Amino acid sequence: MLAIVLAVILLAFAVVAWLPGGFGWSAEIIAFLKGFCPFLAFFLAIVCIFVGIADIKDKQEARKEEEETEKEQNT
Repeated sequence: MLAIVLAVILLAFAVVAWLPGGFGWSAEIIAFLKGFCPFLAFFLAIVCIFVGIADIKDKQEARKEEEETEKEQNT
């Protein structure tokens, strides 16, 4: 429950900070997003590469296990 209340407070703060009539931080927020988006894209690409490699390794391991079970069943 505390996490939900904190999330609502943080979302309200973000909306007020973004609005031109609020804190007036919209120009600074846009500048931050312009600088952060390439970094975020790079970070997400690296994570996707690692997830893809792990997925390929898991599929290969599962295929090997299936082959081993087939060999055990045939003998």
